[in-house]
Amino acid sequence: MPLVPALLFAAISWQVAGHGPLRTVDERLGRAVAGSAVPAGPAEFLADLGNAAVALPVLLAVAGWAAWRGHRRRRRDPEATGAARWWLPPLAAALTPAAVPALVVPLKLWFARPGPPQMGGGVHDGFYPSGHGATAAVAYGVAALLLMRTPERVGRGACAALVAGAVLLNAGVGIGLVRRGYHWPLDVLGSWCLAGVLLWVWWAVCERWARDGTRRVEP
Repeated sequence: MPLVPALLFAAISWQVAGHGPLRTVDERLGRAVAGSAVPAGPAEFLADLGNAAVALPVLLAVAGWAAWRGHRRRRRDPEATGAARWWLPPLAAALTPAAVPALVVPLKLWFARPGPPQMGGGVHDGFYPSGHGATAAVAYGVAALLLMRTPERVGRGACAALVAGAVLLNAGVGIGLVRRGYHWPLDVLGSWCLAGVLLWVWWAVCERWARDGTRRVEP
């Protein structure tokens, strides 16, 4: 259910907008991480993984592979569960990142939060939530979930590895963004909350319309 990330996002946003105590702690933590001994080079590399130019091609490659496998399965066994709408999960995966700027840009303008000292202020205000953080979380998260929905049976070990990989990758992106002074920690955390809602929506759409090839009618 998206209730938990939505409520967490609301709580974080309240603190950011109202200059609450959590925002004060957040900015202290951000300055500490930015001035830490974490190497700048690897941190920059990790932050760059949140760029749309990096994350979206990864998602599109996974979506293309999933579409190819689904089409092959449809031709091989037209009566298989989910074969009729093999195209829906990869298509929804490719379209989901479009929701990121539609959500993030208005929120950035609304909150107009100044960035860390390294980014300056004034015209640069508008750092909450992080667009790079949301892009990475959605792209790599959907890619992992899409691989978990492959026609072949995916074991618990493989699912756990995919989830762990996506979590670690996004954690690295978040650390890189804060270490390089591109965002405050709450900017990243807020973007993950938004991404959690989008991931749930993608999964719910696939479960409802793609599994049986027809829309399920609730009694």
